[in-house]
Amino acid sequence: MKSERSDIHYDSKSGLPMDRQYLEQGLPPFLQESLDAMKASWARIDRGERDNLWDCYYCELQSSINMAEVENMIDESQAWYLREKYLRMERPDTAL
Repeated sequence: MKSERSDIHYDSKSGLPMDRQYLEQGLPPFLQESLDAMKASWARIDRGERDNLWDCYYCELQSSINMAEVENMIDESQAWYLREKYLRMERPDTAL
């Protein structure tokens, strides 16, 4: 018997869930640690507090994402999802 959740919405082109949080599952431990530190730092910044180590957390997460992608621990779409969400980067337009 196939169970389907009616609250999950899928992209009609890709067939993937519209909520892309599944891309945060099963990350390598070093990447998850960097991600957790960045989340905590952004929470402080977003509350208007200072975080003197924000730039360190940012660079560490960027490095961890890059390393995980190069080592094929995560794919390009997962890497860009994490960059966009947690580094607040915009993906460059590759079409020239």
